[in-house]
Amino acid sequence: MTGVGDQLAVLTAGTVDCITEDDLRGRLERGGSLRVKLGIDPTASDIHLGFAVVLRKLRRFQEFGHTAVLVLGDFTARLGDPSGRSVTRPQLSREEVDAHAETYLAQARRILLPEPLEVRRNSEWLGTLGIDDVLRLTARSTVAQLLERKDFGARYRDGDPIALSELLYPLLQGWDSVMLQSDVELGGTDQLFNVLVGRQLQQQEGQRAQVVLTTPLLEGLDGAQKMSKTLGNFVGITEPPADQFGKLMSLPDPLMPRYFELATGWDRDRAQETVEALAAGRLEPVAGKRLLARTVVDLYHGEGAGTAAEAAFDRVFKAHETPVEIPEHELDRAVFAGGRLRLARILALAGLVASNREGARMIEQGAVRQDGTRIDDPELEVAADAVDDSVFQVGRRKWARLRVR
Repeated sequence: MTGVGDQLAVLTAGTVDCITEDDLRGRLERGGSLRVKLGIDPTASDIHLGFAVVLRKLRRFQEFGHTAVLVLGDFTARLGDPSGRSVTRPQLSREEVDAHAETYLAQARRILLPEPLEVRRNSEWLGTLGIDDVLRLTARSTVAQLLERKDFGARYRDGDPIALSELLYPLLQGWDSVMLQSDVELGGTDQLFNVLVGRQLQQQEGQRAQVVLTTPLLEGLDGAQKMSKTLGNFVGITEPPADQFGKLMSLPDPLMPRYFELATGWDRDRAQETVEALAAGRLEPVAGKRLLARTVVDLYHGEGAGTAAEAAFDRVFKAHETPVEIPEHELDRAVFAGGRLRLARILALAGLVASNREGARMIEQGAVRQDGTRIDDPELEVAADAVDDSVFQVGRRKWARLRVR
């Protein structure tokens, strides 16, 4: 059986905050299964490599027999977590949140072990709170305490609006810890304030305050800001292998050590050996990037998927060949009003660009090809039959075969 010291070393490896290590050691020494909480607000449809960092830490607890308590914040998601935000988040509908929650759970299960796992929705207890309960909860904290948050404080000083619902958010998330009687709560470093509120509320309720562990935030592919689907600098864990491989090959060289440490699922020693090999020049940056990309693809798509994605990448970017597997997109013939449609619009409808304007811009830049032939007229209009069964390429990684029905 793994000793307490070994467990502690593994569970705290790579963490930023541990409040407190002595408390965690004491709980491990007493034995038994700890209840380890991680909250996910399903505000989007995909989990990316950045959020996978904390999910993998939760799995580490499972591997030692502790219970992962995954909280789907279907109630708090409708308010919107203000952490790291300079503006109020738009509120989501119940239907939007429910749809995202199902997707999140399916993706989280690709990382977590099936047991021991407890999945809860915080609408179970937050959705039943009456106004009396909310007033008692708000009395547990002061406005001054809430404004100690860096994001709240900055917005208040700058005169930017702070919705009352945002001030409630840390208290509601903290109440989750009370209701679940969690022993440990995990979160990214941007969640530190929220999880500390959970400790405070547990103490006020006569419970033993949970241990807090925070994990680093993984920078996105731009190397500037944390990974975010909104910013478009992300790698989703369910993206096709070719997309994951291609995106990771575009990673700035200085970020490779962070990705080896946080995105590969490797233990600390293996990641450190690879980072040292990069620093010493024993592993060339391009070879390191290929190793990283293969490892991540294998992690989420199974052994061998990384090698296949690498071969596909080389066919396209080294041999300039068309990919073996090209996604198909159907267009309704009815969209060709008058028998013709602007090509920039077709690219948007096929999901190859975000908008008509971006389609026109990509054509102007010479980044659009139809069956290998470059298109250079951003105002070009085409008939349905002229694009039916054609293969379009936008940039280096986006491909689609169009079918007109």
